[in-house]
Parts: sequence; C-alpha cells; structure tokens
Amino acid sequence: MDVDAAGHPMRFPPDHPLSVRVRELCMPYPEAAEVISHGRCTFRAGKRQFAIVGAAHDDDGAVEFIPDAGERPALLERDDIFVPPYEGAYGWLALRITPDSGDWTLLAELLDTSYRQVALQRQLRALDAR
Repeated sequence: MDVDAAGHPMRFPPDHPLSVRVRELCMPYPEAAEVISHGRCTFRAGKRQFAIVGAAHDDDGAVEFIPDAGERPALLERDDIFVPPYEGAYGWLALRITPDSGDWTLLAELLDTSYRQVALQRQLRALDAR
C-alpha cells in the first residue's frame, strides 16, 4: 500500500476511481483545492475541508461531508449514512459509496451543502454568480 508524505497509508490515493469521481464533483467549486491528508484525498474551500474520500481506517468506499444541522437527523436514518471515526466528533457524516454504485446525486447535493458550510463569503458569491 502506498503512503503519503507523512507516512500514512493511502487507502484512496488520487488515482483511485472513487477519488477521481469525487474530484469531478468538488474541484469546480470556487477556490477548491485538493490536499492529501492522513492518507486520504481531501477537498477544501480555501483552507477548510468540505469533503474527505474514505473514512479513517476503513477500506470500504465512503465520502465524508459536513451536513446541514437541520438535515442531520433524517440523514442518519438512511442505511448508507454513518458517523465516521474522528471527524464524526466534529459533526461530519459519511455516505457509503463506490465509483460504480451508490447515490451519486445525493452525494453531489451533500457536497454542495458541505462546501457552503465552510466557504468564505467571496467564495459563496462566486458560486452563486454562476
């Protein structure tokens, strides 16, 4: 298994099909950046993360996101949503998904909400001006 610069195992490296598909959803956002952190591809609005490919220490496909607080209870009723280790303590949730299966329409909506939770006002203005 490959490791990142800090020596963390890369469960979903940048060329993994799940990372590739998530990148296609995340990188069009204003000032979006991809950063490898703790062996996973993360996507940021400036400096703040809004998406993480894979859940920590889990080889199954999942994408972590920051939900809208009002939607959180309904999301947790779904079988494909769970509270991930580590980031879950800070309000993050994760959607089980693979490159070929899962609710990709829902993921796109969740990532949009997640981006909006952390984006700066100028980033939101740029997004809404599209």
